[in-house]
Amino acid sequence: MKINIIQCKNLLTKSRLPEADYCINPYIGCLHGCVYCYSRFMKRFTGHIEKWGEFVDVKTNAPEVLEKELRSKPKKGVALLGSVTDAYQPVEKKYKITRAVLEILLKYNFPISILTKSDLVTRDMDLLKGFSDCDVGLTVTTLDRQTAKGFEPRSPSPQQKLKALEILHNAGIKTYGFIGPILPSITNLRSIFVALEAKVDFIMAESLNMKCGNWQDIQDLLKRKHPSLLSFYQSRFNRRYWDRVGEELKQLSEEFNIPLKGFYRH
Repeated sequence: MKINIIQCKNLLTKSRLPEADYCINPYIGCLHGCVYCYSRFMKRFTGHIEKWGEFVDVKTNAPEVLEKELRSKPKKGVALLGSVTDAYQPVEKKYKITRAVLEILLKYNFPISILTKSDLVTRDMDLLKGFSDCDVGLTVTTLDRQTAKGFEPRSPSPQQKLKALEILHNAGIKTYGFIGPILPSITNLRSIFVALEAKVDFIMAESLNMKCGNWQDIQDLLKRKHPSLLSFYQSRFNRRYWDRVGEELKQLSEEFNIPLKGFYRH
């Protein structure tokens, strides 16, 4: 693993995502090393020779840069923490860049949304409770611990994520479950809805994206752990397949009375 200390020139960037006005990425790269990660397209902008998931750049001046940006009074809008990195990946325990960024955002009462794979987010509940507009989502791809370990090797277990959602939700913080990517014949949507019940205010979901250089890693893992699914994944799933998944999500949303805020397809 390679960890670099860098200086950034800007932090608050306009977002092209439908649910956020701005994006904030306290780090470049991510050490969770998820096999399916499609943010690996970012590597070409970094100069790194290491494999995606094997390096992270720490923006140590991020809080100061953000303070300067917010002093200029940009139009308020939801800032998503972690669009192409995880703001609570393992290095956050040491560097606490995300926590410092939250302190600045809270000072300016800037609306935030957090999406992470880590229960470390519960560390910052004292700050999160202070925001007038805040939601926190945790990604759940599968409930099976061993399967999750294969696809998300350095991410906390599904059970840790569910516990974090429960803690946050019970503390009065708006929470959501992000089911993504949906791994065909692996992700059990019904079991995840059951597990998320009474822990989240809404659910979001995303189809598997195999267009950003992750196919080789996915294929290698399938060969090792799920060989019977290899040919199915090689078919790349047509539109009709994801239409059926979308219908299942809608039905489960109605059955469990958990709003489905979005299903993003690639």
